[in-house]
Amino acid sequence: MTLNEIANYIGIDCKSNKEIVGLNTLTNSNEDELTFLENKKYLSDLKNTKAAAVLVTAENAKEVPSSTVAIVCEEPYLMLAKISKLFAPKVVETDGKNPIIGENTTIMSNVYVGFNSSIGANCTIMSGAFIGDNVTIGNNTIIYPNVTVYRDCKVGSDCIIHAGTVIGSDGFGFANTKDGKYIKIYQNGNVEIGNDVEIGANCTIDRAVFKSTKIEDGVRIDNLVHIGHNCKIGKGSILVSQVGLSGSTTLHPYVVMGGQSATVGHIEIAAFTTIAARGGVTKTITEPKKQWAGFPLFEHRQWLKLQGKISNLLK
Repeated sequence: MTLNEIANYIGIDCKSNKEIVGLNTLTNSNEDELTFLENKKYLSDLKNTKAAAVLVTAENAKEVPSSTVAIVCEEPYLMLAKISKLFAPKVVETDGKNPIIGENTTIMSNVYVGFNSSIGANCTIMSGAFIGDNVTIGNNTIIYPNVTVYRDCKVGSDCIIHAGTVIGSDGFGFANTKDGKYIKIYQNGNVEIGNDVEIGANCTIDRAVFKSTKIEDGVRIDNLVHIGHNCKIGKGSILVSQVGLSGSTTLHPYVVMGGQSATVGHIEIAAFTTIAARGGVTKTITEPKKQWAGFPLFEHRQWLKLQGKISNLLK
């Protein structure tokens, strides 16, 4: 699709016929991708972007590199939402190669496996599972009943995914108009799960907007955990029941999050950090190997002292 066609779709005049193959962030865009700038704090990323074109306000258009086409509009984020629909893949493919099933793999009744998908050797796929188009599953993996793996997602070897879990559902992304209407941002990325990962029952892991939500090797996820779009869970991390991670949260390796703990979006948590049950993480944690608790968050020892003082006041 050409840049001219995309601009016309959102009611903007653009003479460029550059071919655009997809959408991406300012920092990750290639010479054939379209990006956007809504927030001024990312101006430095705009100056260094390699994107073919960028949706930008008139105020920031002067910062667009000479090699990048500036598409000037009042609301770049809203325009991106509208354009994202143009690049959304089909919900279900109606044609393609039949799935490849490895040796000694058991697929029980009432399982759907989509076109162009592959399942490795020695796997067990139980009744009611839905494996979408272009999905890859490694060797020795167990998929329990009624698990859904949306299109384009990847599951590694030696994984266990328990009943009712959904891999690759749409992230919660919307842009709102001035009159309060919400416009869907199509989530055109996927989920990539590493090797030796176990995911409990009734979890949801949302697909990324552009690239991949990533669960690295050796991660353990309890029942009823939600992981938002664009998150990255470092190797060996543990997420206990009812943890909720907002979009674009990065957990570095071996983070432990206690039950019902949660994060805001766009933060990072340093390696070997422990968040106690019901802890609320609202800022990036940069120092590794510390324990935190409460909301607002305190170092765990300080939080225990505070609880003791509160207890004494109530006597």
